[in-house]
Amino acid sequence: MLGKALRHIPRDKYYLSTKVGRYGKDGTNTWDYSARRVTASVYESMERMGIDYIDLIQVHDIEFQAARPGGLQLVVDETLPALVELREKGVVGHVGITDLQLENLKWVIEKCEAQTTPDQKPMVESVLNFCHYTLNDDSLKDYLDFFESHGIGVVNASPLSMGLLSERGVPAWHPAPRSLVEACQRAASHCRAKGYPIERLAMQFAASNCSICTTLFSSANAANVRRNIQWACEEPDWSLVKEIKNIIGTQQRVTWANS
Repeated sequence: MLGKALRHIPRDKYYLSTKVGRYGKDGTNTWDYSARRVTASVYESMERMGIDYIDLIQVHDIEFQAARPGGLQLVVDETLPALVELREKGVVGHVGITDLQLENLKWVIEKCEAQTTPDQKPMVESVLNFCHYTLNDDSLKDYLDFFESHGIGVVNASPLSMGLLSERGVPAWHPAPRSLVEACQRAASHCRAKGYPIERLAMQFAASNCSICTTLFSSANAANVRRNIQWACEEPDWSLVKEIKNIIGTQQRVTWANS
């Protein structure tokens, strides 16, 4: 579907990112971080979308490789070198990694650096982390100095914490513990009473840190996209941010395992 739309847009008018490593359809998922599979995946994506290069290719949710044979070391030794080879060929512009677990991102970056000489371009140029610079969890900020010192761009995804920070509330599949869900519900009710939607405050807060290059959100509704962009350009009500953090209280920085 995206390919049908992109064929009508000049290639230099948009920046395109996609991922490798996680595959599946009809609700099933498989993971394959081998050099062979990720290389094939890049070309498959380009064929589907009718393009001749990808601006940013990312290794999807590396924590799923952590428990597989080879562990995260395979990402360092096999997955990333395969993508770097494509970068050298001009097939992809930049290489990144994504994960919920911040410590995994740091570990892979450090291991890659140990295998890279000073005259070489770093294997990892960007990280995508989600649900960790939000009103209920700002632990990403503990890693910002590390990423900056390594010249790595940061994508902060899911400013609404996968629905925790929304009037609609979380979907049934959300992995957050019930205590956190209830704390965020109380926070949403407080914002509602103030006439200030919690989604607005969450977007404003997530986009407020100048050390974070990109804030990533998703929506199937064009009006919501426009509204979120507007909110992201606004300064948050910092007194309300403090109130919300107090309401969430001991559930601050409570996280969960990816699934």
